[in-house]
Amino acid sequence: MAKSQKSAQEKQQEPAKIQPAKGKLGIMIPGMGAVATTFVAGVEAVRKGLARPIGSLTQMGTIRLGRRTEGRFPQVKEFVPLAALDDLVFTGWDPFDDDMYTAAKKAGVLENEMLDKIKPFLSTVKPRPAVFDRNYVKKLDGHHVKKGKNKMDLAEQVRADIQDFKKTSGASRLVIMWCGSTEIFLQPTAAHQSVKAFEKAMQQNDEGIAPSMIYAYASLMEGVPFANGAPNLTVDLPVMLELSRKNDAPICGKDFKTGQTLMKTILAPGFKARLLGLAGWFSTNILGNRDGEVLDDPGSFKTKEESKLSVLEHILQPDLYPELYGKFTHKVRINYYPPRGDNKEGWDNIDIFGWLGYPMQIKVDFLCRDSILAAPIVLDLVLFLDLAKRTPELRGIGIQEWLSFYFKSPMTVPGLYPEHDLFIQSMKLKNTLRHLKGEELITHLGLEYYD
Repeated sequence: MAKSQKSAQEKQQEPAKIQPAKGKLGIMIPGMGAVATTFVAGVEAVRKGLARPIGSLTQMGTIRLGRRTEGRFPQVKEFVPLAALDDLVFTGWDPFDDDMYTAAKKAGVLENEMLDKIKPFLSTVKPRPAVFDRNYVKKLDGHHVKKGKNKMDLAEQVRADIQDFKKTSGASRLVIMWCGSTEIFLQPTAAHQSVKAFEKAMQQNDEGIAPSMIYAYASLMEGVPFANGAPNLTVDLPVMLELSRKNDAPICGKDFKTGQTLMKTILAPGFKARLLGLAGWFSTNILGNRDGEVLDDPGSFKTKEESKLSVLEHILQPDLYPELYGKFTHKVRINYYPPRGDNKEGWDNIDIFGWLGYPMQIKVDFLCRDSILAAPIVLDLVLFLDLAKRTPELRGIGIQEWLSFYFKSPMTVPGLYPEHDLFIQSMKLKNTLRHLKGEELITHLGLEYYD
């Protein structure tokens, strides 16, 4: 018995075969608005030594290896073979034809002084015509769009774009990152259950197939990893999991965890750890960028609401703790307020109760910058997805649940509830990296120090 356990342990500690990050990494972005331009501009600013990549685990984070007494804390980017920032090249699609410098100026996230220093580079990044349908994003009306006889035709055009960019940019590998707007609320149908059904539905212009799904299909057909930064259904479908596994194209999502939900995934685990009860959590936001405008439409807001509301249920597990969390009220509101621009403000009123049922309150006013919080998430995701694509152990499994750390509504295999606790997500991510390099997993048991 002891021998078999030892063999399993030795096998676990064998490093995974990871292909080196040779050559350029091409990043293709559907939706070149505030988040995308802040990300690309930020990467260029870091490359030029004008700023620091604050908020990025891949660039500034460390990872503990072995016992605390060993003192091994390498940087993540030195521990696993990630693409270097100098090797990143960019393109994307957008229903507006502004180059990235113009789009960044309009987004109003970064100061003009910074943008002007990197204008020569940003001006060269121009969007390709987008797959866009106003039926799915009712508050936008773009003119820089693809035309086709059906949705399959549009998907083939996106595949041609992917092939063209890889050839013209000289990239050896690609990743596609959805940074587009939140689409109207959709639910899976028969059209989403298999590749055959999905392709037939595209030829018939099925209304259940949104533009983001067309990008995802094209990406996975080309064997390119795809991440979904919005709460759209997009890759959270049987057809996409099938394609992901078949073509060794990792997928993950959905909805970047930035402002208010980030705070919930920090605070709620603390309440649960201390067994403090929750009576209610009321959240409201004001936001003035393009995302705020899109979410002013009830259909798009419902998609976002579903993503935001699921967080507390999964963290607090009311079925296991009915006396503490069985009856809490959770309300979420988002208000479009143009003067605020990208500087989102989230207010939370949290009614908790403690010993003997005595009530207490917590008020949170988070004045955040939406795209500033999202940009390092985009960077980490493209680098980690590229790592997954180069790792045989990861690229064929489909959903990269170890990247749940970055999402409001993490994808899982059907039937498995998602893990929302930020600290468990962080441990899952770092233990995955340790596993890939044959290092001992960190359990924080700590008894070995007292033997």
